[in-house]
Amino acid sequence: MRRPGPRALSTALENVVRDVAPATLLARVQGVWGEVAGPRLVAATAPVSERDGVVTVACESGVWAHELDLLAPDLLGGLEAALGDRSVTRLRFVVGSEPKLR
Repeated sequence: MRRPGPRALSTALENVVRDVAPATLLARVQGVWGEVAGPRLVAATAPVSERDGVVTVACESGVWAHELDLLAPDLLGGLEAALGDRSVTRLRFVVGSEPKLR
């Protein structure tokens, strides 16, 4: 019997992470942010909080915050499609409220 090569740790942990993630809107947004924002924005931003449907996204600079403010309608549409509902009513962009952006 041949044993397949080793699995990547990320593959092994996918189900575990999915099972332990909190059932909050912020966790749902964080889970789809990479798909909605794309790799370039993910490298400079991160959803960090949510209150009453308003998601705060930390940006590594004021330039990114301003640019994303202009892209907010497109990002909201992407979140609606990815989440399957309109639970995110607004995006708020701030500079540096996450301890360490990637």
